[in-house]
Amino acid sequence: MQCVKGRFGNQADQFLGSLGFSRALNRTLVLPAWVEYHRHQINSVQVPFDTYFQVEPLRAYHRVITMETFMKKLSPTVWPPGSRTAFCYSSRQSTEKTGEGCHAKEGNPFGPFWDTYNIDFDKSEFFGPLYYATESPQQIRAWTEKYTPAEFPVLAFTGPPAPFPVQKQHVRLQQYLKWSDKMAAAVQEFIVKHIPGPFLGLHLRNGIDFPGTANLCLQQKNACEHIKTTPAMFAAAQCVGYRSEFGTTTYQMCYPDDKTVVKQVKKEVKRTGAHSVFVKFVRQPHPADPMLDLAILGQADHFIGNCISTFTAFVKRERDASGKTSSFWAFTPKSAKDEL
Repeated sequence: MQCVKGRFGNQADQFLGSLGFSRALNRTLVLPAWVEYHRHQINSVQVPFDTYFQVEPLRAYHRVITMETFMKKLSPTVWPPGSRTAFCYSSRQSTEKTGEGCHAKEGNPFGPFWDTYNIDFDKSEFFGPLYYATESPQQIRAWTEKYTPAEFPVLAFTGPPAPFPVQKQHVRLQQYLKWSDKMAAAVQEFIVKHIPGPFLGLHLRNGIDFPGTANLCLQQKNACEHIKTTPAMFAAAQCVGYRSEFGTTTYQMCYPDDKTVVKQVKKEVKRTGAHSVFVKFVRQPHPADPMLDLAILGQADHFIGNCISTFTAFVKRERDASGKTSSFWAFTPKSAKDEL
């Protein structure tokens, strides 16, 4: 099991890696709650995994069980109170306790996450220098030999056992992540009522003139200033490739200007014959249901997203798995012809 952190796009990236890691170790994955941050609430809110996604499709890839089912049916015997170990790479600092330890419940979302399930830890295990390199047979062998199911029936990590952003070998695992029936029905109802098709879906992380967006958009703009020194920032690999084989990350790709946005929208509206445009603006506070926005974007006839954004990355992976087309702001991938 894992304690997830970050906004949804980041959590989704690391969930895919965790799924791959669980299979590599031949361990059942306890599906964690999604961590959300709601307005006017100090602590994070834990939303059960199956609120948004189906459990059964994941089993086509590997064994999984929801956190709620695990705690109710299995934990009393396989992981009872008094024998619960928290796993972390090395000792973490604590403002409340002295001495070395994972201090798994220190801070938010960590404390609220484990408290949701009434979990306290009795000891800590530092697994460094092992890492979550599922592509390395040596690493996987080391994990399975050091942490046997007989001695360690549960590996409870303080953070997701997966690197960020999602690694290339785990991108394809998106195909097993299917929206819950409730979410799918809500998407179809919204589209039928409010979006005459065909429609174009957009994800924008700029727009400082919109009410309530100033702080977040300023943060996004400031982050984009670092593109030259960190071209692989966040989800950039989804468009430029993991070795920059498809192009170079630019400021415009991270924070497109109005002219770029208008030009691309006009082009795609003309190409697709779109009757509607559905726009997901990142703003503060969040819209009433950002997950519904995410699912709607996955159903658009064409989608234009932000190369750097993990929110866009989730939509892009879902659309790739279902054969739908997508593109990015201010980016045209290099072709084989360009290489000549």
